Amino acid sequence: MKTIEINPQVCNGKPVLAGTRIPVTVVLDQLAEGVTIEGLQRKYPELTLPLISAALQYCRAIIDHSEVEMVTA
Repeated sequence: MKTIEINPQVCNGKPVLAGTRIPVTVVLDQLAEGVTIEGLQRKYPELTLPLISAALQYCRAIIDHSEVEMVTA
């Protein structure tokens, strides 16, 4: 089952969780702000644990396949 979709006609082509219009970035932003998985599921009832996990795995794959330049302050 495909869990991440990229379609130029959905959310301006941002990666979204399959079967929803919820961008992967929404999941990341919410978790970064301290929202729990349960809280995320209350806000977005269509989010299953496998979809949330897929969002995190997608981000990990993107990071693993990109070069990141470290910036020091």
